[in-house]
Amino acid sequence: MSAPAGPGEAGRWTWAYEGYDPAQERLREALCTLGNGVFATRGAAPEAAETDGVHYPGTYAAGVYNRLTSHVDGHTVENEDMVNLPNWLPLRFRLTAWDAGAGTPPGPWLTPDTARVLSYRQTLDLHAGTLVRRMRLADPEGRVLRVTQTRLVSMDDPHLAALRTEFTAEGFGGELEVESGLDGDVRNSGVARYRLLDSRHLTSWRTGTARRSVLWLDCRTSHSAVRVSLAARTRVPGARSVVPRSRSGERAAVQWLRVPLTDGATVAVDKTVALHTSHDAAISDPLHAAVDRARRAADFGRLLAAHRDAWQHLWERAELEVPGEAGAILRLHLFHVLQTVSPHTAQLDAGVPARGLHGEAYRGHVFWDELFVLPYLNLHFPEVSRALLGYRHRRLDRARLAAADLGRRGARYPWQSGSDGREETQTLHLNPRSGHWLPDHSRLQHHVGSAVAYNVWTYAQVTGDLEFLHGAGAEMLLQVARFWADSAEWDGDLRRWRIRGVVGPDEYHDAYPDAERPGVDDNAYTNVTAAWVLGRALELYGDLPAQRREELADHLALAPDEPERWEELSRRLHVPWHHGVISQFEGYGDLAELDWAGYRARYGDIRRLDRILEAEGDTVNRYQASKQADALMLGYLFPAGRLAALLHRLGYPFDEDIWRATVEYHLRRTSHGSTLSSLVHGWILARTHRAESWEYCREALLGDVADVQGGTTPEGIHLGAMAGTLDLVQRGLTGLDAEGDTLRLDPAPLPQLSEFDLSVRYRGHWGIRLRLEGGRLHIGVPVSSQAPVRLELGGRTVAVPPGGAYIMDLPDT
Repeated sequence: MSAPAGPGEAGRWTWAYEGYDPAQERLREALCTLGNGVFATRGAAPEAAETDGVHYPGTYAAGVYNRLTSHVDGHTVENEDMVNLPNWLPLRFRLTAWDAGAGTPPGPWLTPDTARVLSYRQTLDLHAGTLVRRMRLADPEGRVLRVTQTRLVSMDDPHLAALRTEFTAEGFGGELEVESGLDGDVRNSGVARYRLLDSRHLTSWRTGTARRSVLWLDCRTSHSAVRVSLAARTRVPGARSVVPRSRSGERAAVQWLRVPLTDGATVAVDKTVALHTSHDAAISDPLHAAVDRARRAADFGRLLAAHRDAWQHLWERAELEVPGEAGAILRLHLFHVLQTVSPHTAQLDAGVPARGLHGEAYRGHVFWDELFVLPYLNLHFPEVSRALLGYRHRRLDRARLAAADLGRRGARYPWQSGSDGREETQTLHLNPRSGHWLPDHSRLQHHVGSAVAYNVWTYAQVTGDLEFLHGAGAEMLLQVARFWADSAEWDGDLRRWRIRGVVGPDEYHDAYPDAERPGVDDNAYTNVTAAWVLGRALELYGDLPAQRREELADHLALAPDEPERWEELSRRLHVPWHHGVISQFEGYGDLAELDWAGYRARYGDIRRLDRILEAEGDTVNRYQASKQADALMLGYLFPAGRLAALLHRLGYPFDEDIWRATVEYHLRRTSHGSTLSSLVHGWILARTHRAESWEYCREALLGDVADVQGGTTPEGIHLGAMAGTLDLVQRGLTGLDAEGDTLRLDPAPLPQLSEFDLSVRYRGHWGIRLRLEGGRLHIGVPVSSQAPVRLELGGRTVAVPPGGAYIMDLPDT
């Protein structure tokens, strides 16, 4: 699998970039981000203290948002953003002469942008969780300085980060001036199309120096009033005579060290940083906590050792071995997933940011991407899944208010969520191709509620966590069901219930051509998942212990006839069809056909077809053209048998031939303007059109590392797509499906992914091994005191006891 130019060199446990390329710097920064689930910092050069069009230092903490109001093009726009926090990285250096004190001026600050670069290599070490940068720089006088920097954001202590910089003079001796600082003069300016909006989120800066030369910076967000405090300790190990000089400014604090250099000898400068916010638990004051933590932190070597040990434990729980370049990319994806939602995240009130903690695209909001992330986490880090579902449960009251605003019972979760669960979807968005600000109706993607309910159910099936399912889980699932029940309208002509005025996962179609109101009717994905939610709500309500059922009915003010309505709707919701296939929404088949070949010839890349058509004065609403999988998402969520049962329950004929025809129809009419599109199509094609699947799986793997969407990855990685590729191997190709007390397996390996070795956590069993090799699937259950694992595979049901194994021969394909 050969990636396009610029994606980096993939080793088994490393991701490396050779040479300095300013044009690729922001992509590298995103892909070399380091984090621990509490905060993350982009892989920007420490000497790039300011945003300069090449570099973009950014540090983001999970759940830290701020709201600003902007005035753009005659409109008032309010947005809540994940805040770019003060930059802890700044560390720059320059050579001086031994007699600098006698008046010799220092040389220029040495950076790859200002010096002659003799060599440059940047390596992300996935196993150790470090970013290592090696470079040889020559100053204007020809003096060569070798520099090695090792950076970590501690997975052991989630409030610490550290940077070691090692300097070696080649062929000269002298003195090095090192400047280390904390910079609070930062904005959210990492996304070009947001730059007309107000971006100054921090205010009330204070700086200073504490005992033992610990620099500190304290500020707060302007609206949400979250205090953010950093403290930094910069030292030269083994050189107590090198004492830093400090200066505190209004928004930044700086220290200088003068470090002697001897020809061929290496000297290190260690910077250790603590970051706390007022969201943190068990602290009284974030500034005191940061200064105390920075002062007490171990030396760099011990911090690094503890950090590596913590990563080792994560890799053991998330074990995944796939040969070749695909395996290297999957490991990189896993690294970024674990940096965004780690076990430390389980202690926070935070959701799943669609673009990770890696940049400012989508404003750090929480969409439906947990639908692609939690299925992976359920089988490795269920405590993190439960915590992320807790984020949704804590915002259930806000979702109830959103439903009430529409005159409905139940809960309407927002398409974009941030700090408090209100709808954060913008009312206007910019088309960068035309420069037009356009109405944004994507808040009508009410199907996000079904994603929340689906995640509740699947988490409980994998873990057997009835305490959660009967408690917070039941409250969420039943409230989403109530919203769907109140959203449906009876159509006497169709003799069906209908859900009108929505937007589906496609996102392109937000209205009918020339319609006055936004939304489309009976989006198939929306209606079928709503029917599924209603059915699960009915099942769950009936299974609750009588006391809990009565308690929940009182708490939700559940009317006696509501479960009967759920039953009716779960069997009578309308699903549109045309030409013998599932239609994307009612009337989709009546839209015009697009000249796909003509548009590709004219524009080349037509992934963002919506922007192209709008810039032409047209609209995608007129055409049978989808941004990403919509109706076909049903095949991603539900195995074939379960999807057939759902549609049969709704009274529709459905078989393998109908599904294949539906896949073929919609696949031809999709522009793949989302990284999720290739993932979902690769997943479903592995079952229906195996020969075509790898093309899409390959694009899903390359999506971020090669920036397939053209300039989007520098603004933040696509977390759902990354986690989805892991789940493609874990569940898609194995057919792994947990339902009740049975683990089902229905392998469908691809020739290009025909060998893999992974382990999963299922209920009380840690480390069930699934190994595909030589056309055989080996299932091993680790030794424990748990009951046997009940497996259903190849038409057989077997019970594998702890310490036992089962081998399944796969049919030839």
